[in-house]
Amino acid sequence: MIALVQRVKSASVCVDGKQVSAIGPGLLVLLGVADTDQEADISYVADKTINLRVFSDDHGKMNLSLKDSGGQMLVVSQFTLLGDCRKGRRPSFVHAAAPEKADAFYREFIRHVRGKSIDVQTGQFQAMMDVSLVNDGPVTIIIESPTPKSHKP
Repeated sequence: MIALVQRVKSASVCVDGKQVSAIGPGLLVLLGVADTDQEADISYVADKTINLRVFSDDHGKMNLSLKDSGGQMLVVSQFTLLGDCRKGRRPSFVHAAAPEKADAFYREFIRHVRGKSIDVQTGQFQAMMDVSLVNDGPVTIIIESPTPKSHKP
């Protein structure tokens, strides 16, 4: 599982020209599920994301987590994070999870984060989305689960 995490001042998702979700300050999480991911990867990546200390404390140091800051989270499923570009010019997505598994893991990730009292908004699984954000910093972090990935060299 791969999460591309961006600290944002705001973020939103539109589908077919209509806004389906929006957040204020917090984290935009683009989430990719690999075919080799296991249930344990969900809580690992979710907990890392919630507790990632990327928000400024009173002294201007990145010392607070999303939970500490009271921020929101917007989670968007993004299988293209699993794109393997090592050969040729077209990304290969053979190691991305099948849609059924990806959707189940995506939904469980959201449930896990909500279970930690985080306000979570979502994109729309398998939809063409327009994702807008105001990146704060910019701060962008990649979190990967420890499960070995078959797409890694």
